[in-house]
Amino acid sequence: MLKGDHSVDVVIVGGGFSGVSTAVELCEKGCSVALVEANRISWGASGRNGGQLIGGLGHDPAAFRRTIGDAGVNEIYAMGAECVDIVSERIRKYNIECDLKWGYVEVALRPRHLRDYEEWAKDDKKLVLLDKSALQAYVNSDIYLGGYYKPDWGHLHPLNLCIGEAKVAEEMGAKIFEQSPVERITYANSPVIHTSSGSITAGHAIICGNAYLGSLVKHLDDRILPATSCIIATEQLTDEQIAASLPGDVAVCDTRTALDYYRLSADKRLLFGGLSNYSGLEPRNVEDIMRQKMNHVFPALEQVRLDYIWSGQMGISFRRMPQMGRLKGNVFYVGGYSGHGVAPTHVLGRTLAEAVTGNTKRFDYLASINHWKWPGGKLLRRPGMALGMMFYKLADMV
Repeated sequence: MLKGDHSVDVVIVGGGFSGVSTAVELCEKGCSVALVEANRISWGASGRNGGQLIGGLGHDPAAFRRTIGDAGVNEIYAMGAECVDIVSERIRKYNIECDLKWGYVEVALRPRHLRDYEEWAKDDKKLVLLDKSALQAYVNSDIYLGGYYKPDWGHLHPLNLCIGEAKVAEEMGAKIFEQSPVERITYANSPVIHTSSGSITAGHAIICGNAYLGSLVKHLDDRILPATSCIIATEQLTDEQIAASLPGDVAVCDTRTALDYYRLSADKRLLFGGLSNYSGLEPRNVEDIMRQKMNHVFPALEQVRLDYIWSGQMGISFRRMPQMGRLKGNVFYVGGYSGHGVAPTHVLGRTLAEAVTGNTKRFDYLASINHWKWPGGKLLRRPGMALGMMFYKLADMV
């Protein structure tokens, strides 16, 4: 817990992937760093997500071409490839034990999904198209029409990765204060973050709380909508059950907006996630709904016991592009990954470290993107978003 008054080069608010990866990058550059976390390291979405290590930054970088030009769009596409490399290299460099395995499959439920994959394969030589028969070697389900395989994406244990990175930062001198909710921020060229029992003054402050910031920063509260996603974990599966469900031991997503995602854990449990909702609450019947979804994909697992159920909050951006910028003074921020943050958080942590130490090229591209407020204010934005999701769910059925 933070007690007393401290001074560092950079103070970071939030102990998830954004905050911890930024801390590592800054420590590697020789900066003195303090990180404050309201709960424990990786307590939020970073420790609760599906552990899918997938490239790409934002939904459609080309949509922002008028704002950032061809150079900016190309930079964002390059960052979408770099982000996976950063995670892989950091795990190797610092010997972080987080069950990293390579292999990712995206699965098609509609013919138009297959047509999309064919177009993507023209630009990505590592993307291997799979027809329905070939898909069975990776995902043994009859509901999919086909898919594609990516050998350079994969899955890992996200909580262990984030905790491992926090230890790396600490070993390089970072001060980490858990159980220290930030109550207010003094915006200035030397900003100050205040908790109930202490403060930290810094040359720069970086706000990384994403969906868990509450009303601390109004600019972000208006633009990042917390949304819930749920995961179930089965009992340990037999070899026969794995062969009847996920024989390829790959990370899997489907192509819908409200998608299913799943993988095997290192101890052979199926982790099956989805059920995105925009109420910000976990549904009361989450176990029944998630079991039905899993059984629909894998009928062979119908009798399998569920050992664990949990949920977490994603930060959703209206334009499905992570948000980065400067608030006032030397206070920077990042967030709004829209459910796709394990790898992107790492390249944006690097981008923030670059900006703090004088190289703002990539930061400036992202900061120039205009992120819209969620319409409807506090009272109406969730119902409005729920209606929007109903539209996309209907579109997914076409």
